[in-house]
Amino acid sequence: MEDGQEGKGPLIIIGGHEDKKDERLILKEVARHAGQGRLVIATVASHQPEGYFEAYKTAFAALGVTDLVELYVQERAEAQDMEKLRIFDGATGVFFSGGDQLRISSQLGDTPVERRVREIHASGGLVAGTSAGASAMSDTMLVKGKGQETHRIGDLHLAPGLGLVRDVIIDQHFAERGRIGRLLGAVAQNPRELGIGIDEDTAIILRGRRFEVIGSGGVYIVDGGGVTHSNIAEGAEEEALSIHDVRLHVLCHGDRFDLESRRPTLAGAQG
Repeated sequence: MEDGQEGKGPLIIIGGHEDKKDERLILKEVARHAGQGRLVIATVASHQPEGYFEAYKTAFAALGVTDLVELYVQERAEAQDMEKLRIFDGATGVFFSGGDQLRISSQLGDTPVERRVREIHASGGLVAGTSAGASAMSDTMLVKGKGQETHRIGDLHLAPGLGLVRDVIIDQHFAERGRIGRLLGAVAQNPRELGIGIDEDTAIILRGRRFEVIGSGGVYIVDGGGVTHSNIAEGAEEEALSIHDVRLHVLCHGDRFDLESRRPTLAGAQG
C-alpha cells in the first residue's frame, strides 16, 4: 500500500486563514478528497461557533460540495449523544475549524465522536483541520506560548492531541505570528519529534508518512535530532532558550517531505 498508509485516508493540515473566496486552492483539495460523500464541519474548537459553518457552507457550495453538516459540542457529555453520531452518516470527510485546540482534545478525546472520526480516517476518509484544527492533529499538541520573541523556558504549554499523525508537533499562523521561537521550545522539550510550522493559506497533504505542501506560504520543519545542547531542563522559567545544532527546512508549494527519513524533496522531483 502506497507510503505505508495501512488503509488510512489523507490528512490535510492547514495553517489557518485559507482562501475561501478566490482560487480556494486548499479547499478544492479538501473537496476533492471528500468526494461525493458528506463533509462534516467540526466547529468544536470555537467557544462561539456562530459564523464558522456558514462561511464554509458558502465556500464549499461553490466547489460543488452540497452535503455539508455541522458538528458542535458545547459540553463533553454531548459527545456521547447518538444524535451527534448520526451526523457522521455517509461522511467521507471531517474538517476541524479554528479556535482553541484544547477544546477539541478535551471535549472529544476518548468519546464515541472521536472514535467515529478515527473510523472514517482508518477506512480511507479525509480528516482536515485549520488553525486550532491543525494543531490538534498530532500526538503532542502545542496549546499556547508567546510568539514574536525569543522563547522563554517556562512559557510553553503542551498537551496530548488527537494523535492522527505521530512524532510531530504542529504550529499554525506561523510566520504571520512569529512563532519560530515557541516551536523551537517545543522541539527542545521533545527532540525526537519534528516541529512543523505552517503559514496561513498554506497546507500539507499527508498520505502515510509523506506530505506535499500546497498554498501561498511556507512550511517550516524544525529537526532537533542532531541537537548537541539546550538549557531547557536547567534554565529558569524566564531564561531565554539556548539550543545548538538545530536543522531547519523551509518548504513551499509543491515541495515534499518524508517524515521517516526526515528529508525534503524538491517540487517536481520524482520518488
